[in-house]
Amino acid sequence: MPDGLLLAGMAPDAVLGVTASIGGRRWVWRNGGGAAADDHERMGFALSQRLALPEMVGRLLAARGVAIETAPHFLEPTLRALLPDPSCMIDMDQAAARLARAVEQSETVGVFGDYDVDGACAAALLTTLLRGLGCPVYTHIPDRMREGYGPNPAALAGLVERGTTLIVCVDCGTAAPEALAHVAADADVVVLDHHKSDGPPPPILATVNPNRLDCGSGLRHLCATAIAFLTGIALVRHLRRDGYFAGGKEPDLIALLDLVALATVCDVMPLTGLNRALVAQGLKVMARRARPGIQALLEVASAKDLPSAFTCGFALGPRINAGGRISEADLGLRLLLSDDPVEARQLAERLDAVNRQRRTVESTILDQAMAQGEAQLAAGHAVLLLAHGDWHPGVVGIVAGRMKERFNRPALVAATLEDGTVKGSGRSVEGLDLGAAIIAARQSGLLLTGGGHAMAAGFSLQADRLEALHAFLDERLGEARARPAASALAIDGVMTVAAATVELAGHLDRLAPFGSGNEEPLFVLSRARVLRAERIGAEGNTLRLLLEGEGGGVRLKALLFRANESSLTSLLEAPGVAPVHLAGWLRAEAWNGRTTAGFFIQDAALA
Repeated sequence: MPDGLLLAGMAPDAVLGVTASIGGRRWVWRNGGGAAADDHERMGFALSQRLALPEMVGRLLAARGVAIETAPHFLEPTLRALLPDPSCMIDMDQAAARLARAVEQSETVGVFGDYDVDGACAAALLTTLLRGLGCPVYTHIPDRMREGYGPNPAALAGLVERGTTLIVCVDCGTAAPEALAHVAADADVVVLDHHKSDGPPPPILATVNPNRLDCGSGLRHLCATAIAFLTGIALVRHLRRDGYFAGGKEPDLIALLDLVALATVCDVMPLTGLNRALVAQGLKVMARRARPGIQALLEVASAKDLPSAFTCGFALGPRINAGGRISEADLGLRLLLSDDPVEARQLAERLDAVNRQRRTVESTILDQAMAQGEAQLAAGHAVLLLAHGDWHPGVVGIVAGRMKERFNRPALVAATLEDGTVKGSGRSVEGLDLGAAIIAARQSGLLLTGGGHAMAAGFSLQADRLEALHAFLDERLGEARARPAASALAIDGVMTVAAATVELAGHLDRLAPFGSGNEEPLFVLSRARVLRAERIGAEGNTLRLLLEGEGGGVRLKALLFRANESSLTSLLEAPGVAPVHLAGWLRAEAWNGRTTAGFFIQDAALA
């Protein structure tokens, strides 16, 4: 174990005695300390011995529930070991057979997607594959404001008018039997989706969805793009059996994994098991920068390091999403499909500009929403439900997420539309199923539309039902009242500034990719001193620090993002600030051929 590093289980349950940080959070050991920590210590030692790992990596693996038998696949996830037979999903064979017929007969195919990253990536993957196999393909991404989510009769009819005889809906369609029925007589319809539904699948040719009530595949944590990838495997297998590739070259399915990785991370799927393999291998494909659209977006975002889950979630995803939120819904898809570097650069720059506009709109709404949220908490509400006629429907989901983070309560944010309806999105906290509550509200007649999953949901209703909905959710999710004002911060270990080395950062990277289901290890730098603080970035929204330990010596660079709104900024910018404990992530950063350690600050407490 490196000098100056203390891991959970080697200390009392409290982390440095911090019960209320500058951010208002209690710092706790990720594994809870006590007997559980002792078990993880023993298992971690066994892992490190069996697999010749640093003890610290073994301990972190054990804290994440990784067993000796599964550790090799966790550290080196491969599709060969983890990829299932696509036929394990109900209706997959029917979908693959129909797609194969379309390829063999050069049919025109329509691909109907969603306006988020997963929808754009799934549509791009399927369109790329089918065009490469010789099918003419038309695509449609619905406008969030005019059309809303999911298939609609007018858009589907438009695809039929273009000559499509097969329509594939990706990342949508499971809950749209009425819309799909409008084209049932004119085209076959296949749905590739992962959203939950409280009813039977639509009466169409095939609905491939691991979250169908009657699907026993166990793949319910896959995003739509991953399902499209498995469909691609099934399609190519079917064509191979038909002898379609005799004397010819099969499509390179591995080259599509960059889209799967991007969608899996941005749709916040758990990075365990198959998803971990898909993302790990997809990031390797992305590193080749062979897709002009992703290459251009990486350049526009100034993402020079090797792509990571962080790159997908914070550099690429928000920019692709921005088009669907407040601009042209299909901008992201067009970027991902572009094979012209000049066109791709133009599209990437447009998305970057739209994303800057999105941040401005979001900031204005957030200020107003925070004030409403404070008032609702003071009034005793368990759930935050906020609505306003001037708010943009395209960013309410982002604001809901920020409200949930700030208040540690389920938060729903909505915009009142011109026709008098209210449309919004919600985000929940761990342990409270918001999607089930929204479905129940719809079934009770409170909502016009509504659905989702445990952590997120979408809904619409008449404006005069808002108060009734709020009361319904307050009762349904009433246990949220017992939650602390801020969620506890789970800490993996404590270290000195001198212990925060590039070698340690490299060991931590063995656990990547990080994300939902595999949180990046969070450490505390104990008793760090701020030598220098300066604002950087176009809007001065990032604070760059130079740190050292109490005894001087080794220095470490650190960054605080969203500095303009962070409660930590005034403390860290204050001249001559006393020693502080800093919670955050230690990462290795490459720049101009040199790799150094950097610390990314999440929270702080006075030492």
